[in-house]
Amino acid sequence: MTNSARPARRLLPWSLVLVPAAGIPAGILWWLLAPGGLNLITRDPALASGTVPLVWLPRDLTLAGILVLAGCLLAVFLADGKRPDPQAALLAGLAGALAGSVVAWGTGILAARLFGPAVDASANASIAFSLRAWPVLLLWPAATAVSVFVLELVGMTGRRPDARGAGTSGGFSAVK
Repeated sequence: MTNSARPARRLLPWSLVLVPAAGIPAGILWWLLAPGGLNLITRDPALASGTVPLVWLPRDLTLAGILVLAGCLLAVFLADGKRPDPQAALLAGLAGALAGSVVAWGTGILAARLFGPAVDASANASIAFSLRAWPVLLLWPAATAVSVFVLELVGMTGRRPDARGAGTSGGFSAVK
């Protein structure tokens, strides 16, 4: 009788599943805070409507700030070094962050359509609650990658080298 060795089942990392779901509250927060949305930051009635072009940049910057904050928070969870395969977790986290930023954008647009006033955007599409600068959606994964890099560098300064000259912690280092 032979025992066939089954390959170990690899579960999807939590970051691939949960990070896009975090885009839902991020999108709602974007609509609540941004000018042209509910405008809870300034509460200026002149900035409540998207008909004023001065609203468009702060609206995009509000989403940008939320996505950068989300990227930094995700990096703290990814850089803890307690994962069996930290590189796979990082890649899954970056993919989840990209999906989460798209979910946040879609949720903000949906919240504006459901809960905001009806808007006539025939003159310009940006009058409606929207995102003009599409590269903003790349800020969540970019902030995650940069923050993980910085956290790993800071973590390496406190590690003692072993006999081979590599750090004693597994982390994201290529030398094992």
